[in-house]
Amino acid sequence: MMEAIFWGAIGVVVYIYVGYPAAIWAVARIRDRPVLKHAYLPKVTIVIAAYNEERHIGPTIENKLSLDYPRDKLEIIVVSDESSDQTDSIVNQYVEQQGHIVTFLRQSPRRGKTSALNLAVPQAQGEIVVFSDANSIYGKDALRMLTRNFQDPRVGYVTGKMVYATRDGSIVGDGCSAFMKYENFLRAQETMVNSVVGVDGGIDAIRKSLYAPMRADQLPDFVLPLSVVKRGFRVVYEPDAHLMEEALADQKDEYRMRVRVALRAFWALYDMRALFNPLKYGIYSWQLLSHKALRYLAFAPLLVIGLANVILLWQTNFLIYQITFFGQCVLYGLAMTAKSLEQTRGGNALSAFTHYFALVNIASGHAFWKFLRGKKQSIWKPRTG
Repeated sequence: MMEAIFWGAIGVVVYIYVGYPAAIWAVARIRDRPVLKHAYLPKVTIVIAAYNEERHIGPTIENKLSLDYPRDKLEIIVVSDESSDQTDSIVNQYVEQQGHIVTFLRQSPRRGKTSALNLAVPQAQGEIVVFSDANSIYGKDALRMLTRNFQDPRVGYVTGKMVYATRDGSIVGDGCSAFMKYENFLRAQETMVNSVVGVDGGIDAIRKSLYAPMRADQLPDFVLPLSVVKRGFRVVYEPDAHLMEEALADQKDEYRMRVRVALRAFWALYDMRALFNPLKYGIYSWQLLSHKALRYLAFAPLLVIGLANVILLWQTNFLIYQITFFGQCVLYGLAMTAKSLEQTRGGNALSAFTHYFALVNIASGHAFWKFLRGKKQSIWKPRTG
């Protein structure tokens, strides 16, 4: 019985991280639905929600103003979520300099990013609304790459390619980068099949007509694209629309951010549970279950594997269980000592990956416990989670 539980849990983990990617790749080979991409330059509104972002907001606005996109078709709306630093005054300087291109809104009292988007989007003049974080730096042609997908009338939402940058080559940064490469591969395959399941909140675009106001506690990067799928439109990945964003170098900040994102993702999955009906949403229900639901719950079979392996060491003398136990000890040991290895220049890609893998799954377990207790989170501090 315990052996069946052990190998069954391993099978679930292998499916989540290897089986599903292989399966979606295979499906994409026989069910390719290319996006009809052509040059398309509609009026675009970039919405930036900011809270105490005096260090980043100026360079971010400068970046958006320097993009290769017609000025007469560009609008930037910055929503300050009751910032208490110099964010408001910095943005107002651009309002005075740029006239109608830059608009400033202040949200008070503080209610979080989702409420800020709900405030800004109704005032947007663009046919396409692009969501940027306050520290998001776009590639020169990012807007053109995003908007060309909307020439296809079936497309309602587009997400670009995030590349995490770190100034010191920290472990969290390296882990984030490896994670994003993995995610981007999945998004490319899912786009070929139909729609992607997850997007990057720092470089998303939606048809304004499809924007649906959300509750303050809902995760816009998750709930909004799912609502677009429910309405019969595609959510696609554009690999040539680049976003450079600084990774969180401190593991405590990264952990808090991962807990927050996972908690809001659990609530999003609950709110959008109708999408798990394959009779209505077909293959997308399988994608959502495999890519998101099981991924966020991966901490459970990982825990079962560890506990079952310990029990099997006592119940049997089979070498295989000694090997698997030793392997787990090595991998989790690398994850725990990765920070000190990095400081002594003894770290490598494997230690960085195992560290980030463990951090993400522990954070998901923490978030699931908060979810079961009915906890929600709508506001947070930038760069600390």
